[in-house]
Amino acid sequence: MDAQQALLSVEGLGKSFRGREVLLDISFNVARAEVIGLIGRSGSGKSTLLRCLNMLEQPDAGLVRLKGDTVGFHEATRKPLPARAMARQRAAMGMVFQHFNLWPHRTVLQNVIEGPMAVLGLSREQAVPQAMAILENIGLATRADTYPVTLSGGQQQRVSIARALAMQPSLILFDEPTSALDPELVTEVLAVMTDLARSGTTMLVVTHEMRFAFEVCHRIFYLEQGRLADQGTPAELLQRPADASVSTFIGQAFRELKRA
Repeated sequence: MDAQQALLSVEGLGKSFRGREVLLDISFNVARAEVIGLIGRSGSGKSTLLRCLNMLEQPDAGLVRLKGDTVGFHEATRKPLPARAMARQRAAMGMVFQHFNLWPHRTVLQNVIEGPMAVLGLSREQAVPQAMAILENIGLATRADTYPVTLSGGQQQRVSIARALAMQPSLILFDEPTSALDPELVTEVLAVMTDLARSGTTMLVVTHEMRFAFEVCHRIFYLEQGRLADQGTPAELLQRPADASVSTFIGQAFRELKRA
């Protein structure tokens, strides 16, 4: 798959913080309906990569293209896009955060309809039925008029997913969506994500949930010290890891998965 056919294309992405390189020359393409698992040791750059894709962090080098359009700036002039155009590009790459980031003073329904109304220009009459349909699909329609503080962590994360879906994104970025949850709540969030994968939602998922990575993701990207050290299907990474570091990490993850 070349860049012209890809839904998302990343070319030579680089990012440094205070002189320390966090991402180094990362390039890859993602097809429509593909689910990518981003794995690696803590501090390998996984979350920074996601934040650079939708310009929550400004990359120092490289290009990100979504459906052929350069994300974040005019490619010819290198000038940043106007704020509203940037907001619409970010909306096209929905983001689900580790710690939910819901507005505590707004109800579940208000959290979900705010983006479509403010960014996409939907009226309340348009946004509410759409939001309620999404909440129904994830089992939270009866909680539409409640506030996030009344929900479990798993329910809050499902609202966060609903909020991303309400923007009708081309793809969704998940930044360790289960790591802040108690173990018994992880399953309900992964079930929603698995359903999204089966329905053809394009997803990039930073995760430590190896069962999800091996069983749901079409390809896995392994990051090591800011580099894309290996990539392939789960079977390919098990059978022919790029080097000893990849082999050790993948092998240990697979052994733990089999014991679970």
